[in-house]
Formats: sequence, structure tokens, C-alpha cells
Amino acid sequence: MSRHLRKVIAAILVPFTAAVVVGLVVLWPGGAPPHQRSGVGFDRQTQQATVTRVLSVSCKSVNASGGSSLGDTAASGAGPADQKKKGTCKKATVRVDSGKDRGRTFTEIVQPDQTRQLHQGEQVVVAYEPSAPKDLQYSVTDVNRQFPMALLAGIFAVAVVVVGRLRGVMALVALAVSFLVLTLFILPAILQGSNPLLVAVVGSSAIMLIALYMCHGLSARTSVAVLGTLVSLMLIGFLGSQFIGWAALTGNTDDSTGLIHGLYPSIDMSGLLLAGVIIGSLGVLDDVTVTQTSAVWELHEANPSMGWRGLYRAGIRIGRDHIASVVNTLVLAYAGAALPLLLLFSIAQSSVSTVATSELVAEEIVRTLVGSIGLVASVPVTTALAALVVSADRPEPGNPAPAAVAAAARGGRGRRRRR
Repeated sequence: MSRHLRKVIAAILVPFTAAVVVGLVVLWPGGAPPHQRSGVGFDRQTQQATVTRVLSVSCKSVNASGGSSLGDTAASGAGPADQKKKGTCKKATVRVDSGKDRGRTFTEIVQPDQTRQLHQGEQVVVAYEPSAPKDLQYSVTDVNRQFPMALLAGIFAVAVVVVGRLRGVMALVALAVSFLVLTLFILPAILQGSNPLLVAVVGSSAIMLIALYMCHGLSARTSVAVLGTLVSLMLIGFLGSQFIGWAALTGNTDDSTGLIHGLYPSIDMSGLLLAGVIIGSLGVLDDVTVTQTSAVWELHEANPSMGWRGLYRAGIRIGRDHIASVVNTLVLAYAGAALPLLLLFSIAQSSVSTVATSELVAEEIVRTLVGSIGLVASVPVTTALAALVVSADRPEPGNPAPAAVAAAARGGRGRRRRR
């Protein structure tokens, strides 16, 4: 029985793995296609820069001169609240630190009611527009966050390695591989015009196979988790495609998607939305399927004589708790990410039905509910598969369990050594 089940799993996973490899080869993009920069949003040339000097100036003089010629009034030191009271703005001198204009300086005027205020010595990101007049070619767009982000990533890596040890190291390697698949395959392939759904399926499958087998080893336990994840992803893909079509979701709802559609009109935006649903569900699916498989295996180790029905019932009880927490996590994660949008609807005093059926929110509702259905389905599917596979190794009545035999043998050797 056990050998037959393992052959069935191998007969499914081996062709599936081969198909993923073929898909990667056929769809491999070879880099993102070039395009002429639009100068809008993220599609701008940027350089690194440093704020070298900040002075307070009269906002009246800024308005009178259009921001071109300003008289310095006092050294900076007042906070935003004081500036509002006194009607003073900030005149920042910014030095470009990278690119062909390295060392060049320009002036940036900061109004007192702006959210972001500049400070002397601050590292910033500046946008460059070569077609603009020379004194308007550079402007500050953001803060340089490379150091704090790199530090946080380092702390995360150390925490994973300290707690997870070798498993933690392998998890970090798998994370790096996932990132490479995303940046070298999925994104460029979609930009080249390949079907977003097909690219997402192939890319997600590659990430799933690499991450699970790399982190958990090449074993029947991992294969069961892979099979459970695969079945759930297929369900998510089917439901996502149906409900995105029925709800007439275009996938083009904000500035970012609008810019993508403008630069690459051939991209299927609704297909891109479905691809995002599949990729976004994969990470949580891996967690659920691996947890359920490990729970069933541990239950079998604790009681090797337990049949597959007993293993399934015990595993599904664990799974119900997992389902409740994961679904709640997904809903709260969306609510937290969309909080500004929800606040706008609240300010407009829109009804719940109006908010829920607007395309901006409907996209996220479909994404969350379809992913949640896949997660819920993954629990009984993976638990049943794991129970069938592991219970096939159950010892016959009257025969000692393999684990018990091994334990007895170890005990006997220990007694002989003591004698």
C-alpha cells in the first residue's frame, strides 16, 4: 500500500516538475524589454543625493518670485509647527552624489505644510528630467532608506539563522531563489507580453518546488505538502479566473496599474490581477500544507498503530485552529494595507454595499476570499493525503512498530554497554 501510494505521488510530481522546467525554458524572457522613459511616477531617472544646507525663508518671497530668487532670513532650526505660524518655508541646497552630474547642486523649496521636511545631512533620492530647463532638471522625490532597510534585513537573517540553524539558512537561500525567480522570470516575462496567468503558474510552481524541497528535504512528507499545495493552487486559479470575469474586474484601478497599461498596452491587466492572486496565496499555502503534513507525521510517530481515519480526525482538528487564525490574518492584513482607502470611504459616508462593490475594494475582496477558499481547502486535502501515506506504514497487528523496535534495540545496546 505504501509503495503504491508513493508511486502514485511520484507519477504526479515527476511529470509536473518536468513541465515546470519546460515552461521556464520556453517562457524565459532574457531580461525586461527596453522602453523610452515617460518621466512619470516610478518611470523616472533617479540619483542619490545629500541635503548639504537648509535655511528658513519667507514664504511670501517664495510666492512673489515663483521660487526662483529667494532671500535667506535665518538659519534653519524651527520645526514645521513654528514655520506654519511664522509663514516660513525651507530652502534646501541638495548635492547630487551619483550619475554624470555628480557634485552638482540645486535648490529645493519646502512648503511648511508639506508632510516631508528636509534636514541638513539627510540622504535623499532625486528625480532627473533631462528635457527640463537646467535649474529644474533635479527634484527631491524621496528619502534614501538603504541603510535602515539593509539593517532590518540583516537582523531578520540573523534571527532566522539563530533560531532555525541549518533550516534557517536553507530558508534564507530559498527566499533568495524565490526573489530571483520573481525578478528574473515572472516580471520580465509579463512585460514581454507572455500570458500573466501562465507565467504566474510556472513561476509559482518553480518557487514552490525549490522552496519546499530545499527547506524540508527530499522526502515523502515534503512531497505530500507539495501535492496539497498544487491542488489548492489549481483551485485558487480556477475560482480566481471565474470570479474576476464575473465581477468584470479590469485590474487597472490605480496610478501604478494605469502607468503599466500606458507603457505596455499589450499586458492583460485582469490576467495580471489573477497572477497576483496566485502568487500572493502561495506563501500562506506553503505554511498551511507543511504544518498539516508535519502534524500528521508527528501523530503517527506518537502512535504508530493509529489508522488513517484516526490520523485524519486528529490532523483536521489541528487544521481547524489553523484555518481560523489564517483567514483572520488575511482579512486583517488587507484592512491594514487598505486603511487609507477605507478612511476615504468612511469620510464620504458611503454605504457598505457601495464600498464593497467598488472596483478598488472588490479586487481585494476577490483576492482575499479566493485565497482563503484555497487555504481552507488545502487543510482537508493535505491532511487526507498525509494520513493515507503515513498510515500505509502502520505495523500489522501483533507486530511491533518500527519505531518501537528501533527504540528497544537502542535500549538493549545501552544495557549491554553498562554491563
